[in-house]
Formats: sequence, structure tokens, C-alpha cells
Amino acid sequence: MTEKQKIRVAVLGASGYTGGETLRLAVRHESMELLALTADRHAGESIEEVFPNLAGYKLPPLTKIDDVNFSQLDAVFCCLPHGATQEVVKALPESLRVIDLSADFRIRDPEVYAKWYGHQHYAPELQCNVAYGLTEYNRGELKKNRITACPGCYPTSALLPLLPIVSAGQIIVNDIIIDSKSGVSGAGRAATQAMLFSEVGEGLHAYNIGIHRHGPEIDQELSIAAKESVVANFTPHLVPMNRGILSTIYVRLAEGVGAEDLRKTLVRRYEDEPFVQVVGPGKSPATRHVRGSNKCLIGVFADRLPHRAILLCAIDNLVKGSSGQAIQNFNLVFGLPEVLALEQAPIFP
Repeated sequence: MTEKQKIRVAVLGASGYTGGETLRLAVRHESMELLALTADRHAGESIEEVFPNLAGYKLPPLTKIDDVNFSQLDAVFCCLPHGATQEVVKALPESLRVIDLSADFRIRDPEVYAKWYGHQHYAPELQCNVAYGLTEYNRGELKKNRITACPGCYPTSALLPLLPIVSAGQIIVNDIIIDSKSGVSGAGRAATQAMLFSEVGEGLHAYNIGIHRHGPEIDQELSIAAKESVVANFTPHLVPMNRGILSTIYVRLAEGVGAEDLRKTLVRRYEDEPFVQVVGPGKSPATRHVRGSNKCLIGVFADRLPHRAILLCAIDNLVKGSSGQAIQNFNLVFGLPEVLALEQAPIFP
């Protein structure tokens, strides 16, 4: 593929963790040409001043969004803070494909969005041209719609194990408990007291209990799969590690269903998927088994309580939970192999 044939791309919000991770993966993408990187506070700086790990890749200097010539582009990755993307996308040329890593288009109902994000949806007219970007479930919609709303990291780790068994009617949907633990990179790169090493190190704590914004996103997609309203019990925790999510999910089985039936359904659903794997019986997925990769590992266990089962799901929150899934969606949207630039094995140890 020649330079002229490459897909011309900008990364908006390139100085945050998701922006940096998108670049880390994109510099190895043979079909992508990175023409613009934005970071308003760092405008005029080189990317290696912000991310030293990206030195030597001859990337364009950071600039302000207003200085980008969008007419020269085919696609943008929006790695902007929540609440900032809607108005930016509203002003972009309609010819651009948008891969959004923020939460701004994930909630399908603008009223539900306003309730959980504390402000009105600034571009509700665009919501009809949005596809929810859980790649393994919405390939057809992703190809048709202009905007891809990449899922949150917690929802990715909950939905991939739950959607097949909810669709199959194998669990009681009004009794789902999702206990998720994430590395601190999931909270973003902004300097805050709560993210200081002395505040998060050597400890573990739950946060946003009962009010986390990923809750309605999980409910939204489970309700579509179940064809009825579903509200899951979801609690996130912060773990003193850089990256990774482990979700432990407790479910009540439908009449006549056992844990092994859940395993068979999951194996069958994901046997041809390049990034989702059901581990063997008795094996427990761990965040160290997926670190730095786009992989998702799922485990299934019978609970000692009758008629219940336990699912475990491990992902890297910055890759399959964010930038890796975004590039997987980009590949799908532009008719490229989904694994392009995502083939790397997990880092271990």
C-alpha cells in the first residue's frame, strides 16, 4: 500500500492515556497515516515531550483542534474528555468517520445521557448515526454508521461474558452482580489528589458506589440482548496497578441450566473471534495474562451456592477496554483485517 492509499487520520486529545495508547498502536498500523495530533495545553510540543516512549516515530507536532485542516482527513480518533466530544464532532465535516473513545455517544437515549452525565446532550441530532462499538456484536451497524461510540472499559469487561448467555436465556437477568476492579490509568491522566501514589498505593477501594456512569451503559446493552429492561448491580474498585480490569460476575441460573452450559454457549459464540477466548475449566483469567494486548479472557465457574455461577473476565483497560477496541473498530469500518496493528501478544511478567 502506497502513502497515497493510506487512510489519513487525526488523533484528537493525543496527550491523555487513551490518546497515547492509540498512538502506540497506530504507529505500527500499515494502512494509517497520522497527519494531525491535538492537545491544546501542549500545542507546539513534540509528542515525545508528552510520551517519551513514542520518540523516534516522526509524528507531527501537537496542535490545537482549531488549527487542524480536517478537509485533508478521512477519520478522527476522539480521545477527548467526556463532555467535550459532542460539540467537536458536531463541527467536523460530515465526510469524516469518527471513532469516539469518550462516553459522549455511548448512551443511545439523550435523556438518559443527561441524567447520568449532568448536562444536556449537545448534539442529539447525531445520535441517529451512531453505532455502539462493541466490535464482536455490532459489525453491521459499525460499517453503516458514521460515528463509532467505543464502549467503556468496565462495560466491555461485563458485556463480553454476559451478552451470549443473556441472549440465550440461560440466566435470570434481574439478578446480575458485577464486581469490577481496575488499574488507576482508568481514571485518566489529569493530576488530582485522589490519584497520588500515596492515596492509591497499598490499598484497594470501591468508588462511585451505585452511581457510576458505566452502570446505565451496561444496562442499556443487556436490556437490548434480553429484550426486556435489565438493571445490573455494578460496583467498580480501584487497584494500585497501572492497567488492567478484572470483573467478577455473579449470576443466577435459569431453570435446568448449569455452569457448564454457560461455558458451552460462550465457547461457541467466541470460537471464531480473534481476541476473545474462554479459558479452560478451572482456569482463572488474570490481568497479567492480557497486559498490553487486545485480548479478553473469560472464565466460568460453578458457585457453591445452588443454581448460581461465577464468570470472570480480564482485559487491559487501555487496549481492549479503549484504544485497542477503537483500532479494531477502525479496521472494521474501513474494510481492513480486524487484527491489523493488534497482533501483539500480552506482556509478561
